[in-house]
Amino acid sequence: MPQRNDIRNVAIVAHVDHGKTTLVDAMLWQSGVFADHDTVEKRGERVMDSGDLEREKGITILAKNTAVHYRGPSAQKLGLADGITINVIDTPGHADFGGEVERGLSMVDGVLLLVDAAEGPLPQTRFVLRKALHAKLPVVVVVNKVDRPDQRIEEVVSETTDLLLSLAEDLVNEGVDVDLDAMLDVPVIYASAKLGKSSLECPPFGEVPTENLEPLFETLLTRIPGPSYEEGAPLQAHVTNLDASPFLGRIALLRIHNGEIRKGQTVAWSRHDGQLSNVRITELLVTEGLERVPAEVAHAGDIVAVAGIPDITIGESLVDVDDPRPLPLITVDDPAISMTIGINTSPMAGRVRGSKVTARQVKDRLDRELIGNVSLRVLPTERPDAWEVQGRGELALAILVEQMRREGFELTVGKPQVVTKDIDGVKCEPMEKLTVDVPEDYLGQVTQLLAARKGRMDSMTNHGTGWVRLEFTVPARGLIGFRSKFLTETRGTGIASSLAAGYEPWQGQIVSRTTGSLVADRPGPATPYAMINLQERGSFIVEAGSEVYEGQIVGENPRNEDMDVNLTREKKQTNMRASSADNFEGLIPPRKLTLEESLEFAADDECVEVTPEAIRIRKNILSAQERFKIAARARREAKAAAMGWS
Repeated sequence: MPQRNDIRNVAIVAHVDHGKTTLVDAMLWQSGVFADHDTVEKRGERVMDSGDLEREKGITILAKNTAVHYRGPSAQKLGLADGITINVIDTPGHADFGGEVERGLSMVDGVLLLVDAAEGPLPQTRFVLRKALHAKLPVVVVVNKVDRPDQRIEEVVSETTDLLLSLAEDLVNEGVDVDLDAMLDVPVIYASAKLGKSSLECPPFGEVPTENLEPLFETLLTRIPGPSYEEGAPLQAHVTNLDASPFLGRIALLRIHNGEIRKGQTVAWSRHDGQLSNVRITELLVTEGLERVPAEVAHAGDIVAVAGIPDITIGESLVDVDDPRPLPLITVDDPAISMTIGINTSPMAGRVRGSKVTARQVKDRLDRELIGNVSLRVLPTERPDAWEVQGRGELALAILVEQMRREGFELTVGKPQVVTKDIDGVKCEPMEKLTVDVPEDYLGQVTQLLAARKGRMDSMTNHGTGWVRLEFTVPARGLIGFRSKFLTETRGTGIASSLAAGYEPWQGQIVSRTTGSLVADRPGPATPYAMINLQERGSFIVEAGSEVYEGQIVGENPRNEDMDVNLTREKKQTNMRASSADNFEGLIPPRKLTLEESLEFAADDECVEVTPEAIRIRKNILSAQERFKIAARARREAKAAAMGWS
């Protein structure tokens, strides 16, 4: 099949915080995308992480594309005066956003695998690399952060090669055609993305490469082929992402596999259900740097954006009207975690002006999310104002809730649960491959913590640096609420990351939280007088002066039981002089929980109230009297069952 020499489509894949977005920024700067007077916020900022949540959390959530023009030796040798266009897809590094990774890989012809020079391959590295090998994409390894003082470049290269061979052998055993010999000939680039430097040779310890990113560009052009196409074939274009414009409406981002597409052209739109309908391309856009610019025509191999099709969704195809040949739909892994999202039913619902509090508004927002998020599912529940939302992981669902909160929605969010499957009549649950890096001093605490969550240790590696790497296979529900406890046990020094590892039979009961809750027994403002007298009973998660209501969780009880407390109690006024004034300096500051921490903290009979101004934890049943009746009834039924009474 013929190939284009003037274009390359490549995705950058890696584990979280290994430097993908930083490398893309360096490629943009060195390709001349930004002029000296360009108003980029600050050089060194991650310009590809455009979302507020991405900048705050330091992770990539949505796959994005950019285009750079390289005019180095390879372009001059081919006589391309305008340079070679390199379309770069910056993919998320977290397995929870696997749908974004799979869509990104469907657009490219090769991948740059980024690996940290100290941490080496981690679970998400395995995840994205397996997807790339399954798609038969060539790989270029980039060892990043070679100037770290704790770098271990030779070991990391060896570990990466072993990982490539291991994944290739697994895929061969599954019947996937993978060239094992090619895995031994994968090129390795040594780079410092932050400094914008790279080298084909391993730099001495503690030093940085002396060249710019030209060795990286040249290796990319020689080892990753240009897009191939069928000569004379009709139009075939795959929709891989969606965007919106206030002027153009819905914009579909697509990869052209065969044929060409023109502005104003009438094409056939192949829907999910197989139906075909004729539509007109009102606007055709191509990417230049970080901007989209109008174009008249695009050819096979190009990544373009089109407007004029209001209901088009991800995975559908644009094909030739006279000879329609639809492309296969994009498939993603099944969701593993679910949570219930409904309207806010607390006594404080609707107090924020402009809040979106109706069931219709929440359902419309969830339906809009389904359009662009192929890894999400929304299912009805017994209640008309609540829905079960399933996703790849706890983080992905928490990101959705946080986005809705910032858009003005008020929600009630249930504790995350796992999505089980019946396999051959056996109830099975999703498992996770957990990799933990901890100082040697905390080895015992971490092992004990995971053993209580039904985790089994698969391997332990000591690099001789004072740190130990542990690998466990743990039920996905055992990791709900694990991270906060893990950071407490390791004094904030531990690093943990996980990856889906298939399904196994139900592992039995797991006690994820051994403490109880302090529950407010009446509404009103929390007073310092009441809190300073109650702080010996536990720690608080609300501030003095904040409004509380009956059934709201106001703190954590060290004992494994809930305790109803009066947080609104005030000091009685008397006409007797006190020998000393009230002293509230001993009031311990409350522990402030983020949305993710609140979801981890909530017990099975609790949920999280999410509003634009506050995040609160509450009991599912607010009335203390009703909770007492239900608990008493459960005790009677348990006693009757134990005694054999009918």
